[in-house]
Amino acid sequence: MSIIENLEAMRARGQDSALLRYSLGNEYLKQEHTDQAIEHLAEATRQDPNYSAAWKLYGKVLTQASRHAEALEVLHRGIEVAEAKGDAQAAKEMRVFLKRAQKAHDGHG
Repeated sequence: MSIIENLEAMRARGQDSALLRYSLGNEYLKQEHTDQAIEHLAEATRQDPNYSAAWKLYGKVLTQASRHAEALEVLHRGIEVAEAKGDAQAAKEMRVFLKRAQKAHDGHG
C-alpha cells in the first residue's frame, strides 16, 4: 500500500484528524494531485484552526495552483495563527508566499 492508501484507510476507519488531513494534503501534493491536496489541507485548517503548518502548506498549494485570491485569504489567516502561537518561522515563510501570491494576483488584474 502507498502512503496515501494507508492514510485514506485510516480516515475510512474513522481516524480523521487535522494531522491526518495535513499528511494527506502533503502526500497528494507530492503526487501533483493539487485539487486533492487543497481539499485535505482546507479540512485540516477547519479541524484545527491553530495548525500553522497546515495554513502554510494550504497557502503555498493555492498559490501554486494560481488560486491567488484564495491564497491571499488563507495566508493572511495563517500568519495571524502563526504569530498568535509564536511560530515565527512559519509566519516568515507565509509572508514570502503572501508576497508571491499578491504579485501574481495583481498581475492578473
